[in-house]
Amino acid sequence: MSTCIGRFAPSPSGPLHAGSLAAALGSWLDARAQGGHWLVRIEDVDSQRSVPGAARQILSQLADCGLHPQGEIWLQSRRGEAYEQALQRLLLQRDAYACSCSRRELRLRGARRGPGGELVYPGSCRGGPRGPVRAWRLRVPDGEAAHVRWYCERLGEQSQRVDLEVGDFVLRRADGDWAYQLAVVVDDAAQQVSDVVRGEDLAESTPRQILLQRALGLPTPRYLHLPLLRDAQGRKLSKSEGAAAFVPGARALCDAARALGLQASGQTVSEVLESALAQWPQRRRSWSDAAPRRA
Repeated sequence: MSTCIGRFAPSPSGPLHAGSLAAALGSWLDARAQGGHWLVRIEDVDSQRSVPGAARQILSQLADCGLHPQGEIWLQSRRGEAYEQALQRLLLQRDAYACSCSRRELRLRGARRGPGGELVYPGSCRGGPRGPVRAWRLRVPDGEAAHVRWYCERLGEQSQRVDLEVGDFVLRRADGDWAYQLAVVVDDAAQQVSDVVRGEDLAESTPRQILLQRALGLPTPRYLHLPLLRDAQGRKLSKSEGAAAFVPGARALCDAARALGLQASGQTVSEVLESALAQWPQRRRSWSDAAPRRA
């Protein structure tokens, strides 16, 4: 049986908040409960959102909560060569193309919005860019090949028609920044990640990542999307909404465990982690047993 490899991959746009800690804890518990390895990768490909010193602060917060990664910390900002190789392969296969469209142009042309609120790209530059190149996009397959069916061990059977709900999506911007979708797929494969445990808000990205995995001939990991922490107004806790950093320690870990449906207890970080780890297999089975499946 192959070793489980999980990972936590925060963006350094600020310190971790309580919701981020819950995601980190869930991925750590899942890997440890399976006797596997837990990795940390800093997703700093978006240069405009990266905050100087945030990566160091994030690693310090994790360490103060007893969440120590095994192996080297990967920084996506140092992985450009690997992403370039993947893009060139896609271009050679005619699975990607250069695009000159801006968001403003798409709005003016009446591009509709998909269920996630994003503009659905209509394929305007599939025959070649009509001006200066602004991005490179994946050529999403047409028809049934664009219908991605996948399984989340908490949400159950999922499906999306990527061509109708997203369209050809960006792999790299002309300013040089790599898109999250390409970077995460290349890095998960390079690090041999077998189990992706992350927040439910990222579930809608999964079909795009599966299409990229197929185009690049890469394996698809198992997915588990965790419940999100929300504020009093029901909004997801996020850095963009000003969610405050948590105070590392046993209390913060207990709160994170509670958000995952665990009743962890203890006076020290080690005691809380041990308590949560003992409960995790049963919690995971309860999600899997309740997850809807196709008839």
